[in-house]
Amino acid sequence: MEKIASFTIDHIRLQPGVYVSRKDKVGAETVTTFDLRMTSPNEEPVMNTAEVHTIEHLGATFLRNHPGYKDRVIYFGPMGCRTGFYLLLAGDYSSADILPLMVEMYEFIRDFEGEVPGASPKDCGNYLDMNLNMAKYLAKKYLDNILYDIDVNRLNYPT
Repeated sequence: MEKIASFTIDHIRLQPGVYVSRKDKVGAETVTTFDLRMTSPNEEPVMNTAEVHTIEHLGATFLRNHPGYKDRVIYFGPMGCRTGFYLLLAGDYSSADILPLMVEMYEFIRDFEGEVPGASPKDCGNYLDMNLNMAKYLAKKYLDNILYDIDVNRLNYPT
């Protein structure tokens, strides 16, 4: 079997950043998949499921309500390895194109107060597995260490 594209990225050299993972044609439309890498694979601890779940709920809510992108969002969710998230947008985008959106989204998560959207037994299949404080901490860390002053090397996969 052919190795899928995401398994061909050198995860030893990969650092946190905002990367274009792939671009696919669906009819006449391009779908851009982004790798929002929040932790350094195989170097630092992965995120726990509770904070990943919280970031997923907050990020998806933010993106699907964003006036400029809500009609372009196809998917936002965690990577199985728990080192980041995938964002799929309808359109042909670069990593630099979405940096303002990512700053806005992670600031929303960092500053969020109140009940996490969808964190109820009626709305979610695992609503008790949430950690808002840790989600806010991780959002702040990603903003401060990566997004606010992102290096060009953190916008393209290592070769």
